[in-house]
Amino acid sequence: MTATFTSLDWAILVAYLAGTTWLGIHLGRGQKDSKDYFVASGTIPWWAVCFSIVATETSALTFISIPGLSYLGNLGFLQVTVGYLLGRIVVAYTLLPRYMDGELVTAYALLERRFGVATRRFASVTFMFTRAFGDSVRVFATAIPIALILGPIVPAAWLTPISILALGGATVLYTYHGGMRAVVWTDVIQTIVYLGGAAGAVVLLGRGIDGGWSAVWAQAAGAGKLAWFDASLTLRQPHTVFAGLLGGGFLAMASHGADQLIVQRLLASASLPDARRALIGSGVFVIAQFALFLTIGLGLWVFYGGTSFPAPDKIFPTYIVQQMPAGLTGVVIAAILAAAMSTISGSINSLAAATTHDLWVPLRGAGASPDAMLRVSKRFTLLWAALLIGGALLYRAEGTPVVVIALSVASFTYGGLLGGFFLALGWPRAIQRDAILGMAVGIGTMSLIVFAGRIVAAVPALSGLLTPFIGIAWPWFVLIGTTITLVVGILSSFTHPAPTGARSV
Repeated sequence: MTATFTSLDWAILVAYLAGTTWLGIHLGRGQKDSKDYFVASGTIPWWAVCFSIVATETSALTFISIPGLSYLGNLGFLQVTVGYLLGRIVVAYTLLPRYMDGELVTAYALLERRFGVATRRFASVTFMFTRAFGDSVRVFATAIPIALILGPIVPAAWLTPISILALGGATVLYTYHGGMRAVVWTDVIQTIVYLGGAAGAVVLLGRGIDGGWSAVWAQAAGAGKLAWFDASLTLRQPHTVFAGLLGGGFLAMASHGADQLIVQRLLASASLPDARRALIGSGVFVIAQFALFLTIGLGLWVFYGGTSFPAPDKIFPTYIVQQMPAGLTGVVIAAILAAAMSTISGSINSLAAATTHDLWVPLRGAGASPDAMLRVSKRFTLLWAALLIGGALLYRAEGTPVVVIALSVASFTYGGLLGGFFLALGWPRAIQRDAILGMAVGIGTMSLIVFAGRIVAAVPALSGLLTPFIGIAWPWFVLIGTTITLVVGILSSFTHPAPTGARSV
């Protein structure tokens, strides 16, 4: 079957976009201040927060890229998802109680309590850089299936820009008006939509392959594609049990304990027990979800007979546009947009929250009225929306799966941030200077490790220094960065007398 994007598909897609936008605007009525705008005044039920966390970390990358991992390899990525759950459990019993103890709006206020305002600003600016860079890549990834749809009617040069602008515009509308309340509740809907789309793909693949899913499992087993456990002792392979449990665990500790994007959702929970349920529950949910998308990849591998594609991120979108029947194509494309809009809306809102409360309030906003704070918050929302969309327009594709690029971008700063929080919790001798120095050295060193290949290509004279680091798998980045940050911060703390009456968190 070779389908096109029919009028029915367009109707489904437009209805979804219009409905989501209307709901977000509707939920934004009656906002009183910036706390209501950014954390919904702590009134969101735990199950909705759980759905929102899953939807946010899923993004369009999961829908597009994860099936490509099993298409080209096996089920080894599941080892990383187990680490994701373990990391969440650690955060739930270490950082989360401190976040919920007070009137916090951003994660980095915790660092100010312990070290001072300069540490808070340093960590917040680091988050902003990482989030803006990484999510620009995610926005670009979403343009892939949209471009495939618009290909027959839009000149090639305009495909990606139009796709990005359409997606970004709809998302900005409801994020600007609705704030975190709109973000969370639209996330709930978007989770249901994209899981429904994935389930539809599973059913259709089974019907389109001779022998159905029994044949898929048999062929995948014969080719070794059902392997999910790898005990290799190497830093070069991303999908081993050690990279998964250790590397994936530290990555989850950073993304769910030191990244404002997720912490802000947890702060919207009504209580600490609710926040714990949401956080740990999302870890279980994510394991099942990744298993679903990896399964789709196996089905695609059998369906296409292992045919090579220009990029792994185009395998599933190609199937959606060319093989799915009218109506279902619209649902699945809406599912991809749902995943993308969830991440973009959350990113814009969290970036605006960090800018408002970590930078603007300490510098300019002391004593500002609730109305003034709300106006400023919405202005920063528009600013970050423009930067994210602009970054996506400037991005250029390459052969590496987009999900790996996005995770690598996050990983080189996550280690420094997580190390800063660990210093705050576990090393009373550390002061503000030690924390900032440790984070700066950790992030600087990781930027050399993560981008070693590109740096050597541009400056061959550095090959002797950086070549040993080329090829280190991305799950290890956060663990390495955290270790460097802790070592530097601890050593620095011995260059001054132990502080008396050190602040606690």
